[in-house]
Amino acid sequence: MAKKTSTKKTSKKAPAKKPPRMSASAARAEGAARQQREREAGPTSDRPKQAKTTKPATPKRVSLLDAAATVLAGAKEPMQAKAIVETVVKRGLWKPGAGKTPHATLYAAMTREIDTKGKEARFRKVDRGQFAAGKGV
Repeated sequence: MAKKTSTKKTSKKAPAKKPPRMSASAARAEGAARQQREREAGPTSDRPKQAKTTKPATPKRVSLLDAAATVLAGAKEPMQAKAIVETVVKRGLWKPGAGKTPHATLYAAMTREIDTKGKEARFRKVDRGQFAAGKGV
């Protein structure tokens, strides 16, 4: 026995024709003409003036590296990166994000700064994993 297959008639809508794209030079010319018309209309036109909105000043977020330099400047002895992060968070100088290992990121950033700035770096490596404030603080 042969299988019957049903054939559904589907009506496809013809796609709407898009207007032809304007060339880049034509778009520039149109924009320049619009600006010229607005300039000629002057400030006495019926256009409402847009008031300048000023955003409230938000305090700039301190980076972990800057906060670590602050902590090490006040420390009496060298600290490990993990202890520095814990101290920074405890003092409220920096708030951790979604990262799982901020101490590893801090360690890498401090060693990178030591390599690039040399003696002018804010940190100096005292021992394996131990950092102290450098001359750049």
